[in-house]
Amino acid sequence: MPTEPVPSGAGVVERAPAADQVVAELSPDERELLLELLRLPTAGPLETGPGAPLPLLPEALGVYARAAAGLGLVELYRGAPGPDELDRPGVPLTVEQAVAEVPGFLACQPSLVLRLGPELPRAATVMFNVHLDTVAGSEPVGFDGRRFTGRGAIDAKGPAVALLAGLRTAVAAEPRVGREVGVLVQAVSGEEGGAMGVFGTRPLVGAGYVGALNVFCEPTGLRYLPRATAATTARLRVRGEDAIDDCPGAGHNATVLLGFLAQHLARELGRLPGPRDPVCVAGLGTGPLHNRVYGSGELLLNLPYRDAGSGRRVEAAVEAAVRSGLDAFRHGFAGLSEFARTAADCARITRLDWPKRGLPVLDGRHPGFEDLLTRRAGIPRVPDGEPAFTCDAIWAADLPDDSFTVVLGPGDLGANRAHAAGEFAEAAQLDAFASAVARLLVAFARHRP
Repeated sequence: MPTEPVPSGAGVVERAPAADQVVAELSPDERELLLELLRLPTAGPLETGPGAPLPLLPEALGVYARAAAGLGLVELYRGAPGPDELDRPGVPLTVEQAVAEVPGFLACQPSLVLRLGPELPRAATVMFNVHLDTVAGSEPVGFDGRRFTGRGAIDAKGPAVALLAGLRTAVAAEPRVGREVGVLVQAVSGEEGGAMGVFGTRPLVGAGYVGALNVFCEPTGLRYLPRATAATTARLRVRGEDAIDDCPGAGHNATVLLGFLAQHLARELGRLPGPRDPVCVAGLGTGPLHNRVYGSGELLLNLPYRDAGSGRRVEAAVEAAVRSGLDAFRHGFAGLSEFARTAADCARITRLDWPKRGLPVLDGRHPGFEDLLTRRAGIPRVPDGEPAFTCDAIWAADLPDDSFTVVLGPGDLGANRAHAAGEFAEAAQLDAFASAVARLLVAFARHRP
């Protein structure tokens, strides 16, 4: 690939590296920055539950902003939206409840916007979005010279620091980055815990903190993904009467009813014809004791979808499966004395509702930017046959057609144990992502559509 002559400070004509030859590496200071961020617990209240200590997200944003300032990024915004921002379609019921029940819920989960370079038109701007909140669970923080460990190492504090290393490298490789090309960085909360970005990313995108090219930093194996699914949450609630263990048939047995419905739904939804997204039959809860019959409980299902049509179809399929499941339970358990009352009343005491539904999906195309990513920056595309996943990139779905949004990051959610015990990021993975960021910015500065 040809390179461009660039005059050096000594007056000797040198050649800038081609975009696909730019290599970045986290500096010792950036490695220490990542360890400092990993030591700060930033799992939000939706993850940690009621009564848990509030996350140290404000402190994490401060640490990140100070490091970014050393690279020349200026702070444009830091704060959390007011409750009125959540009075909009698509806000999960769990978020609404948490705002009402957890003191300081929004205030303890602010977001940050930084800018490199002067204010420029959207056409000359690249936006990166990375979340600093994590899932719950304390993980040992460390670095053994090869591997970082700690909650957020791969999802997504590690990528957040690698992003800064990539910016630093891009500025050194191409003077137009930060001058003729602007960079926005959204460092957000509210990505985890089922918040779906409604109080982090969504308000920032709505306020116009976007670029012509928008990159959401999530693990994709360093391949760009121009798609993001959304998800619906279905909840089955049984509200009956308890009973003692000596007379189990005197009440309603929510454990048996919901257990039956969980299996029925898994079987029926697993048999849906045609291409579909995986259905997650998730949490089931009634009670912890062995010597009573619980008359109330809940069953949750998570239902991802790739477009609005498939979202509506899976919702209709759930409703039909619940109806057929209740009919099957009524007929199958009516003759058993311990469960006859539950069978007779099952339809009356069971309700289906939707704590989360109606979210947008991302499925973008832009030949110019896709050529820039693959040919100029050397970043391959995730094949269409591979599944997408849900992340905050859904809120860029309604940006104008002359913009393009992708998900891109190091590692793999499963292999790097992003939501499990033992989360890690290899230093080489983070260096590779920093290099991809630098190549992307250099290519954008030289060849943007």
